[in-house]
Amino acid sequence: MLPHTLLQETVLHHLAVIYAGVETTQSLDDIKQRLLQTMGLDDENNVRPIVPHQNHWNEKDVVLITYGDSIEKEGEKPLQTLHCFLERYCKPYINSVHILPFFPYSSDDGFSVIDYSSVNESLGNWTHIAQIADDYRLMADLVINHCSARSAWFDNFIKGEGQGHDFFYTASPQDDLSQVVRPRTSPLLRETVTANGEQHVWCTFSHDQVDFDFRNPEVLITFISIIRQYLDNGVRLFRLDAVAFLWKQIGTPCINLEQTHEAVRLIRTLIEHAQPDAVIITETNIPNRENLAYFGNANEAHAIYNFSLPPLLLNTLITGDCTYLKNWMMSMPPAQNGTTYFNFIASHDGIGLRPAEGLLEERELNTLLSTMQQFGGRVSWRVADNGQQKPYEINIALFDALQGTTAGQDKWGMERFVCAHTIMFGLEGIPGLYVHSLLATGNDYDRLANTNQNRSINRHRWNYDKLESELSNQHSQHAKAHKRLTSLLQKRTAQPAFHPNATQFTLQLGSQLFGYWRQSIDRRQSIFCVSNITDTIQILRLSDVNLIGTDKWQDLISEMEINDALMELELMPYQTVWITNIVY
Repeated sequence: MLPHTLLQETVLHHLAVIYAGVETTQSLDDIKQRLLQTMGLDDENNVRPIVPHQNHWNEKDVVLITYGDSIEKEGEKPLQTLHCFLERYCKPYINSVHILPFFPYSSDDGFSVIDYSSVNESLGNWTHIAQIADDYRLMADLVINHCSARSAWFDNFIKGEGQGHDFFYTASPQDDLSQVVRPRTSPLLRETVTANGEQHVWCTFSHDQVDFDFRNPEVLITFISIIRQYLDNGVRLFRLDAVAFLWKQIGTPCINLEQTHEAVRLIRTLIEHAQPDAVIITETNIPNRENLAYFGNANEAHAIYNFSLPPLLLNTLITGDCTYLKNWMMSMPPAQNGTTYFNFIASHDGIGLRPAEGLLEERELNTLLSTMQQFGGRVSWRVADNGQQKPYEINIALFDALQGTTAGQDKWGMERFVCAHTIMFGLEGIPGLYVHSLLATGNDYDRLANTNQNRSINRHRWNYDKLESELSNQHSQHAKAHKRLTSLLQKRTAQPAFHPNATQFTLQLGSQLFGYWRQSIDRRQSIFCVSNITDTIQILRLSDVNLIGTDKWQDLISEMEINDALMELELMPYQTVWITNIVY
């Protein structure tokens, strides 16, 4: 079957699943044709052949996560300043950048989008975005579940005419909404007076973030046009924000519904035929098993956020016990070729706790919460199924989160902080490094006070000149962290055994040493990654990791040669070794 014919049949199948039981004013064939035309795939000469299970990444891929204005310089657009920062302080260790929503917005630091087609003029313009995309693989957010209540679309919803007048999901207060899963404590429905009378608009996150109604095919077609625009401006990685909530159906939890999964499959089909090296990453801050489902059968997300890693690794380092982290690691399936994990341990949001459900016992969770609050953190809440409030995420800068253990603050903060990143850098998957971790930025209490939003504590804005001064001072925590993390990345990105899809096995080294083995796809290089996750010296017996005695081994980090496969290594508190048989 010709690629173009197969594409049409595939898209039609996706639409049949999504709109089963939904009355639409257009036929599925008409919707299909409009989608293909919007993406530029109606001409068979534009349809690229797809190679199944192809990895669009390797060990050199590292993503820096940042807001467009995380670093500012007087008299310069922040996107220009960001580009300068990337060139001076990130190259060649980081080859990709995730610029968090850079569109006009009304709240939630960008995630309440007013206009998807424009760059926030306070940041710069599309030319600045394209210039960054020329030098770095660019990741952008597709805020697909909701938009701003101040958008032109929602204005038209209120007027009852024009584009957007039928874009939003409404329900009745009398509907059975008891099963709906919420990430927030605000009321789900927003009363809105419109030209058609009072409407109750669905708001999963806040009343300034009004949810789309994907039962209307015009919403889907509009988002495909947005994707096309982003591709044309150099975006190659698409972060599908809050996508788990996309499809609503009264009487269900309204999360992870089959129509949502099929919509992700459809988006992937269209994107990969238009731009085969483009990647979609699902952002689903939900329990681990549900998160894994977004891989599908290697036909949904290319990558999923590894949301369970941050709370489990944080728990490991503050307790000095890796049992929970190790058990989770052993349960994680290896990603098929063509899919991978997106690893991170800090982000612009917080440390999500739903992904730890079923993985951390309640006692451990309570200890984690109280410890983070001692280190200046805040806790955000959600409404559980029974109507009670439950902790949703911890809001804290990672550098401050790791300044101590359950026993309190100590002198090992920097070592613990570096240890956390060293563990993350070696894991199966692509590492995502938050800019404020690269810079060891602490809690921003002034910003927290100004916004009264918990997440602001980890969304500091640096003055570029001040940052330069800090990074030139070798004694500052910022310079120390930057030097050590970039040194690790320089080593990491040269090792084939750190390919995102290279083999990984968890090592059994007790509860105080956390280790795993990576082997390159060609099986030539092995790396044994072992970390002392305690504040006391630990002994690593190399016989426990079964080094092959005929090979020459070296710790990549310390560059120490290992001449005896039976020797014992003394690991200082929070020290990590990357023991390899081949040094690149």
